[in-house]
Amino acid sequence: MKWFARQKVADIWDETIEGPLGDIEAAARIRAICDAAAASAAGSARNDKRESERYERAAKVAMEIAMNISDGLMRDDAVHRIVDLCMTANDLKTAQILFRAIHASWIRETIQRDHPTLVQ
Repeated sequence: MKWFARQKVADIWDETIEGPLGDIEAAARIRAICDAAAASAAGSARNDKRESERYERAAKVAMEIAMNISDGLMRDDAVHRIVDLCMTANDLKTAQILFRAIHASWIRETIQRDHPTLVQ
């Protein structure tokens, strides 16, 4: 009865990273993680425990990758994506901390426009 056995699909944030990532690869990976975790973030906002755990793992991995990006603008853009993910999950505390880490003024203005509750 192997036909009906479900294979557990590994999440992109659970995949091991072979060697160091360059800035472009890291930014692309963060984009993919945030896109894949968007449904889990919405589930976390609805207090779904399983989805909340998936969102937290994804956000943690994305933040770890973002810390290793050396280019300032690429890092700020990657953090912007993570802030959007946090706001989808109603994780205001983490989003505020990440917002303060962004240095590019135009990215900060974009986040302020998109998420006015973040800057109160």
